Amino acid sequence: MIVAGIGFRALAPIAALTEVLARAEAAAGASVEALATPADKAQAVQIRALAASLGLPLIAVPAAALARIDTPTRSPRVEARYGTGSVAEAAALVAAGLGARITVLRLSSTDRTATAAIAIGDPS
Repeated sequence: MIVAGIGFRALAPIAALTEVLARAEAAAGASVEALATPADKAQAVQIRALAASLGLPLIAVPAAALARIDTPTRSPRVEARYGTGSVAEAAALVAAGLGARITVLRLSSTDRTATAAIAIGDPS
């Protein structure tokens, strides 16, 4: 499964999420099959609207699962809040399943309010 992990600030516009996801998919050379975000953000209007507009499932990743993931990129602010270096990378890895690997490292939207990373997991 190809999963995009999405992180975003509370006031991030949907345009920022859309932009960074499009850039991540272009870097991957593939379309994602699902979106993943921290459970505390999964009810936000912008992530739900993005998933609905793309017809993709939205996977809410529990904070405890995020905290167990060592990510290639690190943000001290995110690490202090979630216990992982990148919400986008950690959410993508958890949602893609066992043996998942990052194929696109965390990218930031132009306005720096949203991030996306892509992971691919073993379909079995």
